[in-house]
Amino acid sequence: MRLSQSFFYTLRETPSDAEIKSHQLLLRAGFIRKLGSGSYAYLPLMQRVIHKIEAIVRAELERIQAQECLLPQLHPEDLWQESGRLAAYQSEGILFHLQDRHKRGQVLAPTHEEAVTLAVKDVLKSHRQYPAHLFQIQTKFRDEIRPRFGLMRAREFIMADSYSFHTSAESLEDTYQQVGTVYQRIFERLGLNVVAVEADSGAMGGQKSREFMVLTGAGEDEVLYTQDGLYAANAEKADSLFSPPIKSRFTEHHKHHTPNTPTIASLCAFMDCDPTQVVKNVLYQAIFACEVLVPVLVSIRGDQEVNSTKLSNVLSEMFSGLGGLQSLEVPTAEQLQEWTTGELPLGYIAPDLPDSLIAFREGVHGQFARITDFTVSELENFVTGANEPDHHVYGANWGGNFSLGYLADVRLAKVGDRARHDPEQLLQSARGVEVGHIFQLGDRYADRLGLRYQDAQGHAQIPLMGCYGLGITRLAQAIAEQSHDENGIVWTLASAPYQVILTVANMADPAQAETGLTLYQEFRQAGLEVMLDDRDERAGVKFKDADLIGIPYRVVVGKGVQQSLVELVIRQTGEKQQVAIEDVQLVLLGLCVDRKPSSGVL
Repeated sequence: MRLSQSFFYTLRETPSDAEIKSHQLLLRAGFIRKLGSGSYAYLPLMQRVIHKIEAIVRAELERIQAQECLLPQLHPEDLWQESGRLAAYQSEGILFHLQDRHKRGQVLAPTHEEAVTLAVKDVLKSHRQYPAHLFQIQTKFRDEIRPRFGLMRAREFIMADSYSFHTSAESLEDTYQQVGTVYQRIFERLGLNVVAVEADSGAMGGQKSREFMVLTGAGEDEVLYTQDGLYAANAEKADSLFSPPIKSRFTEHHKHHTPNTPTIASLCAFMDCDPTQVVKNVLYQAIFACEVLVPVLVSIRGDQEVNSTKLSNVLSEMFSGLGGLQSLEVPTAEQLQEWTTGELPLGYIAPDLPDSLIAFREGVHGQFARITDFTVSELENFVTGANEPDHHVYGANWGGNFSLGYLADVRLAKVGDRARHDPEQLLQSARGVEVGHIFQLGDRYADRLGLRYQDAQGHAQIPLMGCYGLGITRLAQAIAEQSHDENGIVWTLASAPYQVILTVANMADPAQAETGLTLYQEFRQAGLEVMLDDRDERAGVKFKDADLIGIPYRVVVGKGVQQSLVELVIRQTGEKQQVAIEDVQLVLLGLCVDRKPSSGVL
């Protein structure tokens, strides 16, 4: 590419709405251009980066016998209704939803589990056709509430998503692990430092999933990990050992007047007790797809917090017949008035808050869903509310004074907790950007959408599914976020739009201009990806642009041509060296070898 004849521009000023460095640099270097909120044009340089990443992803997936297909972006609403995900995605507010000319509901696909299941439904009929693994590289749409950080959280983005179908859990596990290994190899080829973490499956469903995180201070997700590298999990999924409680000094059960103590801190100061001796009781309201409101009461230790994701999963399991959880929140005073018979003793609630306080009305579940976290299930002589303003009880026990609710882990793991695999390891925190996510879906979609196969005995069976997503455009920006300096982007060789930028310092010098054009043609003939900066600009401007766009190697044709020398600059290190013109092509070919892994099939 000759810059003098190409669409190419850079900006000197940083756009005001670009918050993180990679977003700023991609805009300044002319890789992307904002069209609207969360919507970007991929300009020629970015399109080349995207194609590079897609080629690596495609090659690695094909190595494990995944076959490429292309699925529609526009899905009938009925299909999502049938799978049970329409309400869940609508409640999250991320689904682009429209009607066609016949008033039929349509969905712009944020993901393709329903579509791929329907595509294979009338094909995968026999156990002999399994396992099967299809993938596509396709644009997705998600109506993000707050699009930000450029391509990191956009409303339209490119994803590589694959789907596998199996007749056994063992087969599904094999492919799940195989794809995880493939993803790690893709990240290595791209030069990305990525951490695999345990994750929650969310609206996708399934019992097992793993996220792949690029650790960066600009990340929106919190990752909890151990220094030994043996544990990492998204904070919403993380598990840990909680500290043992301090032994309670209250040996008899009494109700005590505790004025102005609605918080754990104020109660502990008044009662001279430790938060680990307190059972706090937190109210939530859960609304399900069938428009039923379920009042929820969670009992958890005073020094701990509730993990809303874990709580949502527990409630979804407890009330699986109500069509999926749509929202979960701590109710406001106004919301409480809508489903209670009177004022609740907020700040002084006990685990046995009476169900009679729930209003008898349509759409409201008449009993509290009482959930007891494991942190309090074995507490003895604890302190808790008395269901009376300005009063608590102390010396309370389960079985004698209160009944345990549904036992579950709904606790939020936090920095400093001891790790389960090694109590000597303490959890640490980092921010991360999710670039990939793999799931074991089980039979959820196959069952609901009627996918069946005949086993060896001729009986109809429901196959198991896995799905595996990799954000192509997110990966592109993640590389820029992880690899840049004060001068611009530092693309890795495998992802760079071009391997070499050939900069002619002074196009008005015939010797420099002729040498630059000759080298450009020779480099291209040798198979090097090269851009020629032959613009009528000052050398300093060209050097700044070269650093900004981040091409791995720069060859400068300057005054040294009189001695048959050019300057080779390595973008990553800034190292400069004089190279004979006759040798520079061979040097570059050695530097630009794509060191791919062996070609054997996994």
